[in-house]
Amino acid sequence: MANILLKNVWKRFGSHDIVKNFSLEIPDKSFCILVGPSGCGKTTTLRMVAGLEEISEGEIFIDGVKVNDIPPKNRDIAMVFQSYALYPHMTVYDNMAFGLKLRGYSKKEIQQRVQEAAEILGIGHLLERRPKQLSGGQRQRVAVGRAIVRKPKVFLFDEPLSNLDAKLRGQMRTELKKIHERLQSTMIYVTHDQTEAMTMGDKICVMKEGIIQQIDGPIDLYNNPINKFVAGFIGSPAMNFIEVEVLDKNGDIFLDEGSFDVKLPENYKEKLLNYAGQKVILGIRPENIYDKLFYNLHEKGVSSFSATVEVVEPLGSEIYLHLNTGKNELTVKVDSHNQAKTNQIIELVFSLSKSHLFDVKDGSKII
Repeated sequence: MANILLKNVWKRFGSHDIVKNFSLEIPDKSFCILVGPSGCGKTTTLRMVAGLEEISEGEIFIDGVKVNDIPPKNRDIAMVFQSYALYPHMTVYDNMAFGLKLRGYSKKEIQQRVQEAAEILGIGHLLERRPKQLSGGQRQRVAVGRAIVRKPKVFLFDEPLSNLDAKLRGQMRTELKKIHERLQSTMIYVTHDQTEAMTMGDKICVMKEGIIQQIDGPIDLYNNPINKFVAGFIGSPAMNFIEVEVLDKNGDIFLDEGSFDVKLPENYKEKLLNYAGQKVILGIRPENIYDKLFYNLHEKGVSSFSATVEVVEPLGSEIYLHLNTGKNELTVKVDSHNQAKTNQIIELVFSLSKSHLFDVKDGSKII
């Protein structure tokens, strides 16, 4: 397999910078996710690694070899696209074997590789079928199998699950993780779905407008987002953001939301004294806001407030409550035994130790 290095890579279309000064090192055998909203440059970056897009500036190395001027067929990579791109007139076996035939492999070698890939993917019984006889999930497995038989240094996936329904996406996420563990290969996976990023990747690169926002593991991204964009993009439901004013009351620091205020712990004072009289953004995740009726009140650093329930979304094992404080709308994740009803006013608490504060102007993290 191989490690991948992108150094100060730019991609321009005319006068527009699509990918800007992109630098990323992907270790051998890692599963790296490029995630971000549509149009952020993640697919363009993947295509530059594959050689399908020319680099405007910078360098790309695969296994220590600079590949800027090496054509795609000589980079020893395999790419799985959003569309399955299977030959409709060929059987599953022939679709998987086609690339190997073009490269002059023997029939015995081709048969062995196809059988091995089919076994890994659980599609051995489908080898004689044609694509029109397959479900969406089966077609996607064939597309992945066509890449596996190549035994490339690097696998590239461009939103391969976006055409599948929710249940199949969940199944295929698991399958791709199993494949990665079995093959011990280097994989780069592009998606706009933060759930796919969090559940599949051991290294996640969050992008916005062609610029890397943060590179980290899934848990570190979730717990320690570097700015408001990352905090809002990672996590489902999304983090709640509340604009508050920082108040200095006789040396104690408070955050005033308008309908309630909260006192900050002593260790927050130093970082927030310079913001006294200014607005900041308080960020807190739905699972870190609790119904006061079901919360242990002995924990320190807990603040309470009231809000009106506007929408109740029961999801079986949990419930999402959409609330209004009179100034802000919030989403709260509670247990399924919660009895809150629409239009009911409930008391809520949250722990400041699990909250984040961001600068209003640029979204950078304060605390």
